[in-house]
Amino acid sequence: MFNLPQALKRLVIGRAMRSEELGETLLPKRLALPIFASDPLSSVAYATGEILLVLTLGGTAFLYLTPWIGAAVIALMAVVVLSYRQVVHAYPSGGGSYEVVSTNLGASAGLVVAASLLVDYVMTVAVSVASGVDNIISAFNGLADYRVALALGFVVLLTAMNLRGVRESGRAFAAPTYLFIGGILLMVATGAVRVVFGDDPQSPSAAFGVSAQDGKDTLAGFGLLMLGLRAFASGCTALTGVEAISNGVPAFRPPKSRNAATTMAVMGLTAVVMFAGVTALAMTAHVHYVDDACRLVGLSGDCHGYTQQTVIAQLASTFLGGDHSVPFYFIQAVTALVLVLAANTAFNGFPLLASILAEHRYLPRQMHTRGDRLAFSNGIIALAVVAGALLWFYDANVTSLIHLYILGVFTSFTLSQIGMVRHWNGILRTETAPAVRGAAQRSRVINGVGAVTTALVLVIVLITKFTQGAWLAVVAAVLLWLMMRGIRRHYDAVSDELAIVDPREETVRPSKVHGIVLVSKLHKATLRALGYAQAFRPDSLEAVTVSVERDATRELAARWEEFEVAVPLKVLDSPYREITKPVVHYVREYRRGNPRDAVAVFIPEYVVGHWWEQLLHNQSALWLKSRLLFTPGVMVISVPWQLSSAPRADHPARRAPGAVRRGEPTPGSDVPQPERI
Repeated sequence: MFNLPQALKRLVIGRAMRSEELGETLLPKRLALPIFASDPLSSVAYATGEILLVLTLGGTAFLYLTPWIGAAVIALMAVVVLSYRQVVHAYPSGGGSYEVVSTNLGASAGLVVAASLLVDYVMTVAVSVASGVDNIISAFNGLADYRVALALGFVVLLTAMNLRGVRESGRAFAAPTYLFIGGILLMVATGAVRVVFGDDPQSPSAAFGVSAQDGKDTLAGFGLLMLGLRAFASGCTALTGVEAISNGVPAFRPPKSRNAATTMAVMGLTAVVMFAGVTALAMTAHVHYVDDACRLVGLSGDCHGYTQQTVIAQLASTFLGGDHSVPFYFIQAVTALVLVLAANTAFNGFPLLASILAEHRYLPRQMHTRGDRLAFSNGIIALAVVAGALLWFYDANVTSLIHLYILGVFTSFTLSQIGMVRHWNGILRTETAPAVRGAAQRSRVINGVGAVTTALVLVIVLITKFTQGAWLAVVAAVLLWLMMRGIRRHYDAVSDELAIVDPREETVRPSKVHGIVLVSKLHKATLRALGYAQAFRPDSLEAVTVSVERDATRELAARWEEFEVAVPLKVLDSPYREITKPVVHYVREYRRGNPRDAVAVFIPEYVVGHWWEQLLHNQSALWLKSRLLFTPGVMVISVPWQLSSAPRADHPARRAPGAVRRGEPTPGSDVPQPERI
């Protein structure tokens, strides 16, 4: 029988894979770079713009701070990359910051990092996709009204690609990432050559002046310092995603640690060169980039209808032949594509981290389950849903979303570097070999510098961004931390409750089993339930019906005698026409009078083939089961009757979803199939 949902599922995510095929999904370095490093590489497309957005709040007077802020961001990136290379070597199991902090600073601190990272992964998807859509609109202004629809469409596309598995998503995302790197480096090289040979091209926005916001053109002293710090905090978006490689070490081919460290070094060097080049070109071309187009002095026409080009779009137009040239459209295409695909860093990091947290019982266990393509499907879908909701709520606006960003990143950066310092201290207390001690001391210095630096940046980010929206990220992380603690308490309580203390006491049998078959009418489904109950051989067995309509009850009793059913029929009176309460009351009263007995309640149920048929049947049975399951000493047993619309066991069947992963045989094979009841 053709199954349309299954056919669509296979079309989107491909064939199911066996568990032993997991090794085939491990990544070489050339695929790991676009998968795990597309976020920090693509942030080059908007990090410079975020610096300019803040500095132009004071008009053009403070743009001279741009190179100093850019240099500070580059220095910070170098420190963070060097620090995380130590993490990759010391903790190759893939927990990254979470594992480092949990091991060295305790479970509560580890959960702080985990909550911060999970929030930041969601923001990575939202910001990257929104920024990618911005670049598309910079090339095609007519799409501005479809901003949210485009963003949500890209999230759906990314979800489908990642559900196919990390290796296939890596193949799909590798080309755009490398084309983006090549395009940006080509633009930087072209611009450098033109400047060296005396050409002085000006960006499209260079002709506009910029009016200061709220008198910020007169800033000095503390006000100027805060403006510079705020611009630096915004520029630190260039560091988002740096830690993803440390979280994804298990996905690398052996030797995992060395390959991951090499990939991180390549990523860091490439990102530094690209960011420095774009920032230098933006200064040379006098790019003016503002948060509100109405602050551009000299702009003709309606400023509210003006769509401002991104910094990358302005540079491509300036140095590569105008905004209608082939190189311009190429740069815009690969920038938009890689920004959208940069969300893939989160689509790999979030499910991996969620899987580790689920394994440690801080998230639902379903997060640790691999799907048909051996990806952590539940984590991928959860990330897509939350990120999509943010994009819809904030209208896919980068400026609105960016304030919620990077706070979690620097929280994890800081705590992980403190944890690494403690890790090296532990090694130095026990290790005596000079070579090992020397390496540990060098690593401790690197991580110590990283801890101090990132802690300072965390304070700056918190001060400058808190009132502009970062408080939402803080609240989300706190709620997530509390939720994970609550989940762990629940799992621990269940484990303690189910723990076996004395096997002899736990295996005491009931004195007898009393069977009850619930009956509404006498038909084939009822007879099957009666036969099934008799096959269980309970010590006593009775059929129970609820008298809602007297005529129907009398007819049932008459047919019961006519067919000479051997099981006695018990009629429960229901003056208020309820079914559930009389049955539950009867069962509980029996248990109260016979506390050492067990009660087995058999409920006939229909098996239907269409969802709408389910609405027409089994509602009373479902409600009864939900009430009886809370009664101690009562077992509820469903006895199915397959209606003609239901898929039958004698029909040729396909493998069920996940059958390959569970090792189930193909229907029709020589392996005996289980009988359907």
